[in-house]
Amino acid sequence: MIVTTGNDVEGRQIATYIGVVRGIVVRSPSISQGFLGGLKQIVGGNIESYARVCDEALRDAYQRMVALAEQLGADAIIGMRYDATEFAQATTEVLAYGTAVKLSRP
Repeated sequence: MIVTTGNDVEGRQIATYIGVVRGIVVRSPSISQGFLGGLKQIVGGNIESYARVCDEALRDAYQRMVALAEQLGADAIIGMRYDATEFAQATTEVLAYGTAVKLSRP
């Protein structure tokens, strides 16, 4: 699966626009990650336990988006973006989205 933040795929023409695909993940840190992150907030710096939670959420949202595009028969996803929203204390929604397309043969 070709995934790009651009609006086209180098050297290929878009034959069909299938539609918007997305992957959504809602995450919060575990109790131990939250405790260690809270301690780190006091002294400052990168909070590695939170960074791991964010990285996993981004990866999982991306994989869900790609899986949906594959189910729809897409060859590529263009205009791919991430978005994140905190909707409860220490609970974040991560969204990966883009436009699934079918490419013409080279």
